[in-house]
Amino acid sequence: MINKGDKIPEVNLVKATENGPEQVSSSEYFAGKKVALFSVPGAYTPTCSAKHLPGYVEKAAELKAKGVDEIACTAVNDAFVLGAWNKDAGSEDVTMLADGNGDFAKAVGLEMDGSGFGLGTRGQRFSMIVNDGVVEELNVEAPGDFKVSAADYMLDQL
Repeated sequence: MINKGDKIPEVNLVKATENGPEQVSSSEYFAGKKVALFSVPGAYTPTCSAKHLPGYVEKAAELKAKGVDEIACTAVNDAFVLGAWNKDAGSEDVTMLADGNGDFAKAVGLEMDGSGFGLGTRGQRFSMIVNDGVVEELNVEAPGDFKVSAADYMLDQL
C-alpha cells in the first residue's frame, strides 16, 4: 500500500470533461499542484452520493482557502458515469478521474473486493493530500466506515 512520502505511481486515468473523456497520466495530473484526492467505491452508491461527494462540494472553498489547488474524485467507474454523477450531485470544483480498469487502485494498493455486492474489484474509500505528486496525507477507511476520508477530516489536516 502507498504511504505518506511516496510518489503517486504512473498510471493512466480518464478525466471526465464537458467535452467528453480525456486521457491523463497521473504524473501529469498531480505535477506542480496540491490535490485533495478522494476515492469512492462507486458513483451513485449510497454513502458516496449522500455524504462523500457532497462533503467535498460543500467544503470546496474552505479546502482551496487552505492551499488546495484542485479537488479530485476517483472511482472504478468509466468517465461517462463519473461525469454524469458530477453533473447530478457534484460541482465544477470537483474533477472526476475515472479509474475504469482499477489500475490506479491497484497501483496504490487500495483495491477492495466488492463482488459480494455485485461490484467486482473496486477502489477502497480513502482520501489523500498529494503535493506535486507526493502523498502528504493518507486516510484509509476501515470497511463500512466513513470518517477519515471525509472533507471535514481533511480540512483538519491542512
